[in-house]
Amino acid sequence: MIPLRDENPTRTFAVVTLLLIVANIIIFAYELTLTAEHQLHALLASYALVPAEILAAPSLPAYGTVFTSMFLHGGLLHLAGNMLYLWIFGNNIEDAVGHLRFVLFYLLCGLAAAATHIAMQPESTVPTIGASGAVSGVLGAYLLLYPRAKVLVVIPIWIFLRFAYLPAWVLLIVWFALQLLSGWWTVGNPQSDGIAFWAHIGGFLAGLLLVPLFKKRRVRLLR
Repeated sequence: MIPLRDENPTRTFAVVTLLLIVANIIIFAYELTLTAEHQLHALLASYALVPAEILAAPSLPAYGTVFTSMFLHGGLLHLAGNMLYLWIFGNNIEDAVGHLRFVLFYLLCGLAAAATHIAMQPESTVPTIGASGAVSGVLGAYLLLYPRAKVLVVIPIWIFLRFAYLPAWVLLIVWFALQLLSGWWTVGNPQSDGIAFWAHIGGFLAGLLLVPLFKKRRVRLLR
């Protein structure tokens, strides 16, 4: 299931969500200019998150990759998927917590995602990049705040596409269940395919736990 939009209007314009999307697109555009293989390797060596390196040689630059890795992407589909989820669900969370607090919420979810990935894959030398950990936190927050909101999704069935409106809780719980299932398959395999499922899980849970602390007083849970 691929979400296309939700029916959940906001009171304010999601300026931070938009700026995050723009920043990710600009950085990806810069990545595309690195046509030489050694240039891309140098970028990943400096800014991608590598669990084994952080644990083997902890330093300020190494810890910094927890945040810099959140703005790098491995391809157009990787970027598009993350930004699609961020735009659909991020505007409502930004509206619920406020612009400045949304920045902190987003980064803390990304931090929790990275910590979970490191804890579950401490020996991994695979560079980890992408906004999906932080975006997963947004999804967790959305589940707690707007479980009944209607989301338009497209469901591929063989060569056909079916469009349907689903409650947000159905889409998000199915998504989280898939992350859990995939995450268990990677346990004990530090050189797995590079998809940081445990980062998704950690980010999602962080969003669930943090959003009650960040939301505005007028915003109720489980609406």
